[in-house]
Amino acid sequence: MDTHPLRCTCGTLQGRVLSPRHAMGRGVCYCRDCQAYAHALGRPRDILDAMGGTEVVAVTPAQVVVDRGLDALACLSLGPRGLLRWHTRCCATPVANTPRDWRVAYAGLVHNVLGSDASIDAAFGAARANVNTKSAHGKPPATPLRTVGFVIGAVAKAGGARIGGGYRRTPFFRDDGRPIVEPRVLTREERDAAGAAARRNEGVGVA
Repeated sequence: MDTHPLRCTCGTLQGRVLSPRHAMGRGVCYCRDCQAYAHALGRPRDILDAMGGTEVVAVTPAQVVVDRGLDALACLSLGPRGLLRWHTRCCATPVANTPRDWRVAYAGLVHNVLGSDASIDAAFGAARANVNTKSAHGKPPATPLRTVGFVIGAVAKAGGARIGGGYRRTPFFRDDGRPIVEPRVLTREERDAAGAAARRNEGVGVA
């Protein structure tokens, strides 16, 4: 089966993405929450581009296989109802963002866990949709057609997994739908500090 490697920065967590060509799509998210998350992890330079964007590859959770280091996974949420943002305890590598409801079969794999840009292009294709650009620190190119395609693909595949029960195949949730680790919800002070750093666009990477 065609796969693409998945690995945290220090190598404690390793795994595979199954059938990468069947991913929902690639996108760069410029939303304030994704920017704040990068600052909360203390790795904005590694995660964000020069305009504050985070590149993600959208897949179904069933496509994600963790071969070793599953116990290194941790989970953070910016608020009590926010996305579950999975990262590693060992080296604070962002892994994936998932909805709180496991029946919504979506996992946005963050580029840091997928290797180099060239390897991601080869595995998942080069087309990318820029979303939530109003929060960018600059003017990313508009990608309306790619964005529509990204959304349609995600809804269709997540819906199919829900109907067929494929959402149950996931490394992020237990058989009863609970996250495999208790999410740590940021305090208001932590959230405000991360948000302020994001608004100042501190320490971002190079586009």
